[in-house]
Amino acid sequence: MMTASKNTGLQPREAGLIAAALALAVDQGSKLFMLYGAGFAHLPPGASVPVLPFFNLVMVWNPGISYGLFPASGLGTVLLIGLSVVAVVVLGWLLWRSTSRALAIGYGLIIGGALGNNLVDRLVYGKVADFFHFYGFGYDWYVFNIADLAITLGAVAIIYDVLKPETSQEPGHEV
Repeated sequence: MMTASKNTGLQPREAGLIAAALALAVDQGSKLFMLYGAGFAHLPPGASVPVLPFFNLVMVWNPGISYGLFPASGLGTVLLIGLSVVAVVVLGWLLWRSTSRALAIGYGLIIGGALGNNLVDRLVYGKVADFFHFYGFGYDWYVFNIADLAITLGAVAIIYDVLKPETSQEPGHEV
């Protein structure tokens, strides 16, 4: 007779791999929709479509990394691709060894975002497509995409894992 395991949930590694795949798929799907479904590929750089009083869709081709940092072209683009590959390998190794679900999901989100922005976009377009622009109350945020959001949320998940209080797994031993 087979008995069900007490822990039927995903292992941290599996959750991280799913997070990476989802981040990559949602990022690339949103870019394909925005560029070709909504016609942003034909708009001039900086063209803006107002959506809400605090949000526009904007066509920006970003030669840098997340949120427009470290713009590059030519050899710089090749270096960004190379650094992304190294980062994905290192984060993949950390994800594979992770015993914490939050940490594994954080690594996975960063991996998916790095694959979407710094590999797929740079190999296909030579730069990264950004669309989302929030602003208001005198503040103006960078134009970003889903990969940038995944990388940011991944970093938040890693920080959460580092800062969360330790809890004991043994009954009767509360920390």
